[in-house]
Amino acid sequence: MNVLQLISSEGHYGAENMLLHLCSSLTGLGCQSVAGVFENLHRPHLEVAARLRDLKIPVEIIQCRGRLDWGAVRRIRDCIKSRKIDLIHAHGYKSNIYSYAAARPSGVPLVATCHNWPGKTISLRLYYKLDQLVLRRFDRIAAVSNQVVESLRRARIPASKICLVANGIDVWCFANSTASPVGNSTQSNPVRIATVGRLVPDKGLRFLLLAAREILNRCPKTEFHVIGEGPERPELELLAGQLGIEKEVVFRGIQSDMPSIYASLDIFALPSLNEGMPLALLEAMAAGKPVVATPVGAIPSLILQNQTGLLVEPRDTLALRDALLRLIDEPRLRLQIGQAGQRLVTEQFSARAMAGNYLKLYQELVAHRAAA
Repeated sequence: MNVLQLISSEGHYGAENMLLHLCSSLTGLGCQSVAGVFENLHRPHLEVAARLRDLKIPVEIIQCRGRLDWGAVRRIRDCIKSRKIDLIHAHGYKSNIYSYAAARPSGVPLVATCHNWPGKTISLRLYYKLDQLVLRRFDRIAAVSNQVVESLRRARIPASKICLVANGIDVWCFANSTASPVGNSTQSNPVRIATVGRLVPDKGLRFLLLAAREILNRCPKTEFHVIGEGPERPELELLAGQLGIEKEVVFRGIQSDMPSIYASLDIFALPSLNEGMPLALLEAMAAGKPVVATPVGAIPSLILQNQTGLLVEPRDTLALRDALLRLIDEPRLRLQIGQAGQRLVTEQFSARAMAGNYLKLYQELVAHRAAA
């Protein structure tokens, strides 16, 4: 079976990592993925294309001059024909719209994965209105959490087309990596706390910085690492300066070797205001790191309070501070929580399990279309 995995990327974040894990694991299950990556005129993020090529996944670059480019539709149609595509799997609202437009003449089955949809702070409302209409015509929509399932139902997507497929990761590479230097501090044996993700307001990072100031007043041998890029970075760097913690907060941008980065950390923090199934959280847990997170999206299915992590309410800076201080003060608790989280992710959230669930879905839809 040949599957076109279509994505319009804004960098290298959760959806891109999910795509890498999925394509690699599907290959091991005998399903060939072809990755269609949009090269957008004003934001030509092709990082994921390079990583896919490293994994020996065939890549098609789809040049796109604007929001509605019929030339891009024709290029996808050419790919469907030349690559003998049996099914299209779209990742993200732009890919959903273009997949539908390109697949109509051929009747190729359509699958979409919704990672976190629809968001209340999205500026491109037209795209999301179109996405609602288009998804109703897809054969199946995979949601990464029960919360995303409910949001799709509220958007009047037929319940019969919605299924829950949890994200998965390559657990082994995170569990067996060696540490690499992540800080520029001259302090001996600092406690390293990190967050990973796109730097946008929904990640709640300003609350982490506010908590960091108070933590550093009590525990000056603490480092905070912000890993990722995004539009909120200048504001966050300005806030760190205003709080007087710019030397202890390191903005590291996007990193290529995340397993070794996780191995270097002591605590992982994810103070999000809105989430789906965050891959960064799965990765940190797979690496055996204790986590402090908020109970949004699918996070409560991963974090059992005081067992596989600590939960605090969104925007509650004091609770976030206290939870992080508790882990700083109790190394044994850090170890216990980290080991329990690692067991949970290993048993339930492997990339192979995710790929197996998608492959069953693909096979069902292709067989149904052949019979019809």
